[in-house]
Amino acid sequence: MTRIDDTFARLGAGGRKAFVAYIMAGDPDLETSLEIMRGLPGAGVDIIELGVPFTDPMADGPTIQQAGQRALAGGQTLEKTLQMVRGFREGDAETPIVLMGYYNPIYSRGVGRFLEDALAAGVDGLIVVDLPPEEDEELCLPAQRAGLNFIRLATPTTDDKRLPKVIENTSGFVYYVSITGITGAAAAQAADVAPDVDRIRAASGLPVIVGFGISTPEGAAEIAGVADGAVVGSAIVKLIGERRPPAEVLARVAALADGVHRG
Repeated sequence: MTRIDDTFARLGAGGRKAFVAYIMAGDPDLETSLEIMRGLPGAGVDIIELGVPFTDPMADGPTIQQAGQRALAGGQTLEKTLQMVRGFREGDAETPIVLMGYYNPIYSRGVGRFLEDALAAGVDGLIVVDLPPEEDEELCLPAQRAGLNFIRLATPTTDDKRLPKVIENTSGFVYYVSITGITGAAAAQAADVAPDVDRIRAASGLPVIVGFGISTPEGAAEIAGVADGAVVGSAIVKLIGERRPPAEVLARVAALADGVHRG
């Protein structure tokens, strides 16, 4: 059982949905990013998705691309991202942390070394968007053997023929991308999402969390009403990019969390 498994068991026992918040590590700088990260659990966040900045983030829309560019310009690296996790763990041993990003920085570090370091730092799961299931021997299976959840993305185009392959080695939860395209591109609609959430949950036996296209407490509540939880990323990252004070960012996060927990 990982922290992610424990979190869903606890939430499920209380009839609650999970609120997952995404921030980019090192945006706008390492210190501010860590301050916001430390404040997320108190604002109602159940699972933290921590973005690892990368030079070619093909699945991300402009808001998160710009966050990654700001972080890289400020000197953020994979090692500094792991340092953030270690710093967070000094005061929080319970909140799950999922690293989300691309394979190149992990490959450059070396898979074995990366997994050892991530686990020691306090990482609980990985979302690596550019490694398909056909490459599970590359990172997914070693990660699971090391004790990390490997979370796979499903999309509106993941049909019944493809779905078994997608979920075969997935653990923790399934991240359902509610819209086709890049992050921050459109608003998710609960009525459109519900049938696929039910289908994926039935096939996988795992919680299904919906992300992309959620930016308001009302939208978060609607999505959480048909899923096991919701992810909000671009709406939070946009505030950080505007250099809003951390307290203001966290107040917005708390409003979104309230929406999810009402769902």
